[in-house]
Amino acid sequence: MKRTSTRAAVGLTAAMLIAGDASATQAASLVNVSLWDKGARMPMAIGLAYATPSADTAKATMGIKVSPPEVKAGNVTFNVKNDSKDRVHEMIVIYLANPGRQLPYINAQNRVDEDKAGDKGEVSDLKPGASGTLRVNLKAGKYLLICNQSGHYAAGMWTEFTVDP
Repeated sequence: MKRTSTRAAVGLTAAMLIAGDASATQAASLVNVSLWDKGARMPMAIGLAYATPSADTAKATMGIKVSPPEVKAGNVTFNVKNDSKDRVHEMIVIYLANPGRQLPYINAQNRVDEDKAGDKGEVSDLKPGASGTLRVNLKAGKYLLICNQSGHYAAGMWTEFTVDP
């Protein structure tokens, strides 16, 4: 009898560990995002959109910092902070169906065409110093985090983001 109860206890402990591991893998990944710029007095750079040939992103006057730059597939929580002192920014998650290819752009508005680009969610119109949160379920693949305020994307306000299987 003692053996049966010991086996049952071991089996129950193993089941609890397995269940614990399953719930841990379902927990959301946390990603911190900083939206930054060099100030409104600094002229915006141009021609720094993603996949622009020979673009020198070191000349960017605004950008996005992300930590970590890579997470596992599943639920992802983005904590986004606009670290600008004088500009409104936003963060949009774009799935890159064709990594390395430029995003569809509306030249007249100086913005990415979000509907055609594969918008997966966003934190919109954050005033200077403001923060916001986005929770989204992401599949494995390459993504781009962008600010789509007029001219910001072309000024280099984007970063690559990877979701692993």
